[in-house]
Amino acid sequence: MPDPHDLSAPGPDAAQAGIAARKSDHIALCLDGDVGFRARTTLLDDVELVHDALPELHLDAIDLRTAFAGKPLRAPLIIAAMTGGTPDAERINRELARAAQKFGIGFAFGSQRPLLVRGIRDGYHVRDVAPDALVLGNIGVVQASETPTARLRAMVDETGCDALCVHLNPAMEVVQPGGDRDFRGGAATIRRLVEELGLPVIVKETGCGLSRGVGERLVGLGVTHVDTSGAGGTSWVAVETARATGAASKAIGERFREWGIPTAASVVQLSGLNLAICATGGISNGLEVAKALALGARCCGIARPFLQANARGELDAAIAAVIDELRVACLLAGAGSVTALSHVPKLVTGRLRDWLPDNR
Repeated sequence: MPDPHDLSAPGPDAAQAGIAARKSDHIALCLDGDVGFRARTTLLDDVELVHDALPELHLDAIDLRTAFAGKPLRAPLIIAAMTGGTPDAERINRELARAAQKFGIGFAFGSQRPLLVRGIRDGYHVRDVAPDALVLGNIGVVQASETPTARLRAMVDETGCDALCVHLNPAMEVVQPGGDRDFRGGAATIRRLVEELGLPVIVKETGCGLSRGVGERLVGLGVTHVDTSGAGGTSWVAVETARATGAASKAIGERFREWGIPTAASVVQLSGLNLAICATGGISNGLEVAKALALGARCCGIARPFLQANARGELDAAIAAVIDELRVACLLAGAGSVTALSHVPKLVTGRLRDWLPDNR
């Protein structure tokens, strides 16, 4: 009988090749494909930070430090989950993780299902280039449901992760060729991992956002950290629609391409639940980071813009620009730190007002 803790035994070559091909498709589509939301936005444009013309602050002294999943961050940023499980991901993830180490921000693996199920190691070992960075593991709730806790703990230990993201992605899966169809047992799985894993468990979406109702259920399961991964950036439904071969799957994908809760809406929906929120989904600059923090997020994740910047050889400059913009936004809003942003005057306008919890 195989050792359930052993992650070294690979699956069939054909299965490995299929997973690697899917992950390579994901990278190519996220770099150059038409896979963004077309009409739905993050709704961060509906947030206005009130200008403070007399801030009594020094720009260079603004404190950008925070913490997430028990780990300090020099700036409230995470290079959000994108890839893994293919030779292309080996180079990409190591470059992204190196940058996370340099800037004191976080780094998240894409789904580690290829490692867990098929023993594919490409792209999942970065600790030698990011010894101190916050590193987040990543597994789907369906795969977690099928896997003993000890095996998941072995996976995060092998890859040096500080916490495990459990991703919820029903919209993506029902379009994906060969994707999951049975999502029963997810809540029980999350409760089991919270109680048994021995590391922080972060529950995240994959582009469709988390509602207040889901947030309340997660709190009841003992979850303390979430990642919105809201609508407005990359549509993983669109990614899988582009990969789909059957007419029926493509038609369903097109119908539900715009499905989801906008990122800003997800943040306000989760507000007041005593959750540490990472706001991801369509965030691309420091002003948007500041707005998300003002709404109640603890930190923000940026995925596709950093992936594309890395492909151009401009990753460090892109991260530095976001950090500089965030610092300026803090100054102009009169916030001496990123934690103070949640207390600055702000206006919530437009469609985002309809998502405020008091309006539900």
